[in-house]
Amino acid sequence: MFQIEVVEQCKANNRKAQMALYKQYSDGMFCVAMRFLKNADDAEDVLQESFIKAFQKIHQFKGDVTFGAWLKRIVINKSIDFLKSKQQKMVELDESYMHYETDDDWTIEEHITLDEVKLAIEQLPDKYKYVVMMYLVEGFDHNEISQVLNITGSACRTRLLRGKAQLKELLKSKGYGTGS
Repeated sequence: MFQIEVVEQCKANNRKAQMALYKQYSDGMFCVAMRFLKNADDAEDVLQESFIKAFQKIHQFKGDVTFGAWLKRIVINKSIDFLKSKQQKMVELDESYMHYETDDDWTIEEHITLDEVKLAIEQLPDKYKYVVMMYLVEGFDHNEISQVLNITGSACRTRLLRGKAQLKELLKSKGYGTGS
């Protein structure tokens, strides 16, 4: 079955088609949720909620992106919502008035491992961590991140720049050093 046929059958509430999409995407989407939640039980819960929402909202899927990309947005949003629900309310800094610089240099020294970078990303404050993860790990651009997190484009760029700066500092402080 072609993906578009399966999606169309899901729109008609075909359970076999829903199960086919679930089987095709569940492992990959579980990995996405795990990158945010770091807990298999929580990731499984978010995965189930994401598929339920996807099937409830499947009529909104227009095919302008792949089904996987559309579903990935749902999983990321659900993961972030889950994390927010576990935290105490925090006062959000209004970054809309701030100016940002662009810095597309993400190089680090060769001896730093991917695991060391991931560990350092986990230590970032959430508002920077989510933007850095979505940009570096998930491959989202500024517009997509802004939409998913419901922030302005300038706030997204500012958070990415600050998150990158903090990430480099964390790597330096751990003795890993970074290139400039």
